[in-house]
Amino acid sequence: MGTQLAARLRSLDIWERKDAKTLMRYRCFEDLVTGQFCVQNVDYYRLPVSGDYLMQMEKQFIELLTEEDPFSRSGSFRSLQEAIADHNAMFE
Repeated sequence: MGTQLAARLRSLDIWERKDAKTLMRYRCFEDLVTGQFCVQNVDYYRLPVSGDYLMQMEKQFIELLTEEDPFSRSGSFRSLQEAIADHNAMFE
């Protein structure tokens, strides 16, 4: 089981257009106690987007958050930009 969550987390979605038919949604968190940021995961949306796929992405988001503290999973950064850059470097 994952570590205990921080007292307060704010979820932040950062959208990026990858190409004419693909969007990326960075599923980020801000720890309201420390002011640090992390990226839990990235969802990819390609046209056409189905309702089933949208529900699957939401389910995955909640499962990942429930299983493990997102900061334990991906690290802690001073800015969203740093968190996104680290995530991209890790998964490229």
